[in-house]
Amino acid sequence: MTLKLPRYTSRDYGVLAILIIPVTLIINAVIFGGSYFTDWTKFLFATVVTAAVFCVDFVICGWVAVMMKKRFPAPGQLSIRLTLMIFSFVLLTGLFFFALFRGYENFPFLHYSFNEPGFIWAYIGMSIINVFITLLMEGIARFESWKQNMQETEQLKKTFRQSQLQGLKSQVNPHFLFNSLNTLSSLITENEQEAEKFLNEMTRVYRYMLRSDDEQLVTLDTELKFIQSYLYLLKARFGDAIHTQILVEEKDREKLLPALSLQVLVENAFTKSTISRNSPLMLEICSCDDQKITVRYNKQIRTQSLIEGVDKELDNLIRKYALLNQPPVSFEEKDTECCCFLPLLDKKEEVAV
Repeated sequence: MTLKLPRYTSRDYGVLAILIIPVTLIINAVIFGGSYFTDWTKFLFATVVTAAVFCVDFVICGWVAVMMKKRFPAPGQLSIRLTLMIFSFVLLTGLFFFALFRGYENFPFLHYSFNEPGFIWAYIGMSIINVFITLLMEGIARFESWKQNMQETEQLKKTFRQSQLQGLKSQVNPHFLFNSLNTLSSLITENEQEAEKFLNEMTRVYRYMLRSDDEQLVTLDTELKFIQSYLYLLKARFGDAIHTQILVEEKDREKLLPALSLQVLVENAFTKSTISRNSPLMLEICSCDDQKITVRYNKQIRTQSLIEGVDKELDNLIRKYALLNQPPVSFEEKDTECCCFLPLLDKKEEVAV
């Protein structure tokens, strides 16, 4: 098994660079006293050896810190992690210092014999420095983590706002509105009861779209009720040119997803497909075993120029899931059908924005 040393950042190297010179000078001054600064042979030799020992100690303590962070990564485990790290660092530093102090006795030209009081004071001083460095590095790491989380939260808010505005621009757009009004106008002259029902469903659709600003995550059941109203408007317009089926298990209906997610996938299917009575669109929304909802439709590719803008909607949806730290939205294209897979969130995973 190969021992992997920790990966250091520029911050870690900076701390080492700042500490190595003063720590080396202070330790050697404690060991040798004034002769350390007057004897150049002693000064050069002891400086190199002590600096090397300090660097090795720093690297091994860094490896211990990495192991501790892997073993106790949760914020609630901070106390036990810090306690074990400080204990390990103080113990390791004591062993290295004892070896250093004793080791210098083996070099006659240094004229040194082990000084127990000097060793104790140096050990106490380095222990205090160890505690300070540990708390400082942990504080810096937590601050950087907090700053990154704040940036991600702001990005999440920005993306949600952009997708909401873009959603309203595309979903409450003149084409869909005019088509719905034209359908309503035709129904009024042909069937007043159907016209009234169409108007009720249309009201539900636009009310939900406008309310989606206030509810970033909704239950699948809520989204499906909206989709049923949305599909009703489309069926009233296209008639037998579309066939839809919704097969969702009850256990999945209380799970969460970003508001209007299914609408984006349904709109994607309609926008990218040719639709006619001779070649109807077969659309299916169903549950998956791996906590996903699937939107499946038969492959009837439309001309590229007619589907401009729909990819931006999908990109917004993909970014939402990425910022929520959820599995990605995925797509699968076969010879005869296209599938979109939308991950569902458990209620405990709900993200407050």
